[in-house]
Amino acid sequence: MFRGFLMQIATSVAALREVIRQWRQAGLSVGFVPTMGNLHAGHIKLVSTARQQADKVVVSIFVNPTQFGPNEDFASYPRTEQQDQEKLLASGADLLFLPAVTEMYPQTTQTGISVSGLSALHCGASRPGHFDGVALVVCKLLNMVQPDLLLLGEKDFQQLTLIRQMVTDLNIPVTVQGVATVREDDGLAMSSRNGYLTEQQRKQAPTLYQALCAARDEILAGHDDFPAIAERQCQNLQQAGFAVDYFSICRSKDLLPAGPSDPDLLILTAAKLGATRLIDNLYFSKTSS
Repeated sequence: MFRGFLMQIATSVAALREVIRQWRQAGLSVGFVPTMGNLHAGHIKLVSTARQQADKVVVSIFVNPTQFGPNEDFASYPRTEQQDQEKLLASGADLLFLPAVTEMYPQTTQTGISVSGLSALHCGASRPGHFDGVALVVCKLLNMVQPDLLLLGEKDFQQLTLIRQMVTDLNIPVTVQGVATVREDDGLAMSSRNGYLTEQQRKQAPTLYQALCAARDEILAGHDDFPAIAERQCQNLQQAGFAVDYFSICRSKDLLPAGPSDPDLLILTAAKLGATRLIDNLYFSKTSS
């Protein structure tokens, strides 16, 4: 039922709940970091942030089939369980929840969760059903763990916004906290999918973040034709070898298209290098510039 030393590992919902029940009886608070594994420094930052704010930290590793489309990389998604356990042990996680698909979905699921509006924007437009799968699995995990604090990375800002909306709409008693994107030295946002990149593609990949910064700098310099700014950066990315999915200048509060009078902006982008789909974003406020 449990494996590991110092860090407990639960593979069943029953075992997970028993550990958390004991913590609750002792009056301890619980922070939760859901992941799909293949952990990098961005994930570990989530764990360390949770350690600072909660008495106990639960991390889940589960590659969720319901958020992958039929032509996406569910089967090939990197699974590095042993290395992940070592990183979590070193980071001070208290409990790893490592369920099988049959534990998470023991029978055909007839209940779905869809956050309308948000689910159809940006990544949702090119990955239909993706955010429904994300919302379902996060809701299930929150019901299983029942944490006080949920830590999510800001790299997946649309996902973060969607989960915040779901938690609000369903009155789930958890505080959702976003944690800033962790980047490589050259600016590339850390991602499990970066491992798919060839050596040449890895050299090209930081151009994605550079395009976000260039668009931000144009706006802060007083340019307010947002569609034209976005189009210029799309062209720059295409010239650099990317197949651009979207490059959107949005209001940070709801991810809808921004106008010149909006003070708090988020630039979101997704693009492919070869077969690898990369996403990134950049938040900034015109009022604090």
